[in-house]
Amino acid sequence: MRKLMLASLVAGFSTMAFNAAQAVEIEYWQYIFETRVKAMDKLIANFEKANPDIKVKQTTFPYDDYQTRVIAAKMAGKTPDVMQLFYGWLDKFVAGDILQPLSKEAFPHDKIESDFFSIVSAMKRGEEYYGLPTAVRSLAVFYNKKLFEEAGLDPNNPPQTLEAFVEAAKKTTKRDGAGNLTTVGVTMDMAGQDHHWWREVLVRQYGGVPYTDNDRKVAYDTEAGDKALKFYTDLQLEHKVSEQKFMDEGQAAFRAGMAAMTIDGTFRLGSFRTIEGFEWGVTELPANAEGVRSNYASYFANGIGSTVEGEKLVAAQKFLDYISSPEAMEIWLEEVGELPARRSAAQTEKNLADPIYGPFLKGLEYAHTTMFVDEAAQRQTAIDMVNRVALEKQPTKDSLAQAAKAEQTVIDDAQ
Repeated sequence: MRKLMLASLVAGFSTMAFNAAQAVEIEYWQYIFETRVKAMDKLIANFEKANPDIKVKQTTFPYDDYQTRVIAAKMAGKTPDVMQLFYGWLDKFVAGDILQPLSKEAFPHDKIESDFFSIVSAMKRGEEYYGLPTAVRSLAVFYNKKLFEEAGLDPNNPPQTLEAFVEAAKKTTKRDGAGNLTTVGVTMDMAGQDHHWWREVLVRQYGGVPYTDNDRKVAYDTEAGDKALKFYTDLQLEHKVSEQKFMDEGQAAFRAGMAAMTIDGTFRLGSFRTIEGFEWGVTELPANAEGVRSNYASYFANGIGSTVEGEKLVAAQKFLDYISSPEAMEIWLEEVGELPARRSAAQTEKNLADPIYGPFLKGLEYAHTTMFVDEAAQRQTAIDMVNRVALEKQPTKDSLAQAAKAEQTVIDDAQ
């Protein structure tokens, strides 16, 4: 009997060893953002439990190095098996042969287009999709309820118009005896989400459009664009409720309780939940005087590397399918705070009624998605535009024209 048990035990260990030896290992790459990394760890654990024949290794890099690392991997002849990319990097990744088109058999186009929010189309070039998102993001105003109360504002009635937004910022701004800002009414962080707020929201609210010709022709060098830029830079120059890069980053100033309001995305929810010392709320981006609202929607997608083939390709497809599933989206919402990319997973009664998720979901209804050709370079033109006005006192009209010319060059050079 003991020999039989021993033989069975040995056989069991042999089977386990065989399965381990046969397991396909794939590598997943993303940039370092604590809540995203932890969420992916959880998704990988779930996936491996359901697929014991596949092992997934997560590799992360600092955000500023991430694209360079991906490009270097391709130049060395081996792309990551599955990788995360900002939708605005797609043209660069496709041109660099970093991604392969998604198999129409594994990922039918009609299912993608019926199940996902329409902004998934930003991952399509020609007749091919190159990636799928787990989550989507929109913008909203985060506000410090404690600072609102101290300023005599109703913390349960945040500003809903641009005029009220500026007035709330004025009332919550604080300075020391020497006149230095100690608390800003609103953050100004063009390197963060403000370039989207200016481009896709303020320009439209003043009657213009940021681009034409499928976002390949810069169109904001107009009176509307000038008014939008003046509204933004007046926060510092006229209303004196903020300063460029106060505490370096808008989110850092808000976390520290030194900013009454900041405009940011759903991806910030996970980290803001750890704030101690004050309660914060979320409200939709302010409307203009006529009630017109706009928003900017974006996302990071996941795609499959161009060099992946054979059993690794099959494993990569299974993993991509899982991390873009409703189950994965619910986990991502809980861990990171970003909204599910599938309509059915996002637009639940619970989410729509949620005081935090609700404003972001409403924003998706009227959001626009900029089709960047080089997101970093295009963002830099907006940063430089504002710095010329705020720091060098260049007239808004002149700086706007300079920015439009510079960004058009970026777009033209990428085509």
